[in-house]
Amino acid sequence: MSLKIRKGNASDVPEIMRLVRELAVYEKAEHEISNTNERMLEEGFSENPAFGVFIGELDGDILGIALYYYRYSTWKGKRIYLEDLIVSEEYRGKGYGKALFESVIEEGKLNDCSGMMWQVIDWNKSAIDFYEVYGTRFDEEWINCNLEF
Repeated sequence: MSLKIRKGNASDVPEIMRLVRELAVYEKAEHEISNTNERMLEEGFSENPAFGVFIGELDGDILGIALYYYRYSTWKGKRIYLEDLIVSEEYRGKGYGKALFESVIEEGKLNDCSGMMWQVIDWNKSAIDFYEVYGTRFDEEWINCNLEF
């Protein structure tokens, strides 16, 4: 059994959404999901995709994803943004999240990004501990803002 990391494709959308729902349940926010398979398919796998995704596969089973997109900082230039790093609970602690995370780092480097950004919920100690290994700088000053349309 060896982990395979690959770029996602349109046929992965149902499994991607399954993992998104799994994360939402873990974060006690399942009611927040309004995305659909159809929208993800259109926005991620059309001519001008809004995001990219790495798939972690073990013996043909999808166990995790790392979904990312590019953003621009007037201070730093092009950045890669890790929207979600999700590994199914039964596969956590085996290095699969590390492999997915490092795939996004490499993608950013290959695309001349100046760095990577992401968010982590403040009570998720295992995720915070994971990110600390990389020398992550946690920003306590900025407030997340959201506006729904």
